[in-house]
Amino acid sequence: MTRPVRRVVAFAIVVLALLTAGCGGSSSSSSGGGTASSANTTTSGGKQIRVGLVTDIGGLNDRSFNHLNYLGLLRAQKELGVEGRVLESKQNSDYVPNLSTLARQNFDLVIGVGFLMADAVDTVATKFPDTKFAIVDFSQAALKHKPKNVLGVLFKEQESGYLAGYLAGLVVKQQGGKQVVSTVGGQKIPPVDRYIAGFQAGAKAANPGVKTLNGYSQDFVDPAKCKEIALNQISAGSQVVMQVAGGCGLGALDAAKEKHVWGIGADADQSFLGPHILTSALKKDDVAVFDTIKSVQDGKFVGGKDVVFDVKSGAAGLGKISPKISQEIVAQVMQKQKDLAAGKIPNIPTEVK
Repeated sequence: MTRPVRRVVAFAIVVLALLTAGCGGSSSSSSGGGTASSANTTTSGGKQIRVGLVTDIGGLNDRSFNHLNYLGLLRAQKELGVEGRVLESKQNSDYVPNLSTLARQNFDLVIGVGFLMADAVDTVATKFPDTKFAIVDFSQAALKHKPKNVLGVLFKEQESGYLAGYLAGLVVKQQGGKQVVSTVGGQKIPPVDRYIAGFQAGAKAANPGVKTLNGYSQDFVDPAKCKEIALNQISAGSQVVMQVAGGCGLGALDAAKEKHVWGIGADADQSFLGPHILTSALKKDDVAVFDTIKSVQDGKFVGGKDVVFDVKSGAAGLGKISPKISQEIVAQVMQKQKDLAAGKIPNIPTEVK
């Protein structure tokens, strides 16, 4: 072997050794932002666990419900060191395959995001009794087989809706003109209707003469459908439009911007959309997801029941209120929030009649 050839071979061996050492020290993979780690414990001292999240059909880019749940998983990855994986559902038929994939891969916790996923979670959780499941926006007790390995994660959306409605009622009363406010829902399902029923009750509590309009797009994805409903409501005199329709609801807020009326977001704080956003009716899915993941890591997860988040727990309420609103009105709304937390406003409606 000549000297130049020996040099090439020696160099190749060194490079191969470096590459082997670099790849052999640790391994990582990701899906939907999740990161895998080979360690058994985390930097926070908790047990290393794997968490899978299945979105509803709105996807991660809905700027609302699905995205907020995803933020809870991202926070758990950062603060608790868990491995996370996200599977996005493009249609309802994806629910069972996505949930089953995560269960077969032995994830420690599988989270189904959304009321519409109830039957799928019931089916898959029953088939995989050793896997822990959580479903957001549906009661474990209402699942057909009531699997004991499922935790229901619920919110009192009616409380957030009430506060948003109370603010809307005060604002239109001060502005004058037609005393009309409105809501655009996605599908007529309990989480949506709790928001709307609360909004209507709050608006009338603040302004007994106000008229409330409501419509459903039967969609959580297509903004055009919600925009059309909102434009019709604005034509009928609505000065405030609240969306409760995920990604579709962005169309309702766009209609509010276009017609120079107020818009109210839902689930996440949507004030980033512009100065036409009066406020947002919040439910902090990210907090609920993070807390549920932490309970698994800490060995405190208990299935076969529901947990309910509300204003008192800090997981419901309002987002940023427009700086254009008087401090007098803001103070009245904040007092109502304190009253809710203290249990002084009971029996807020949860059904839209």
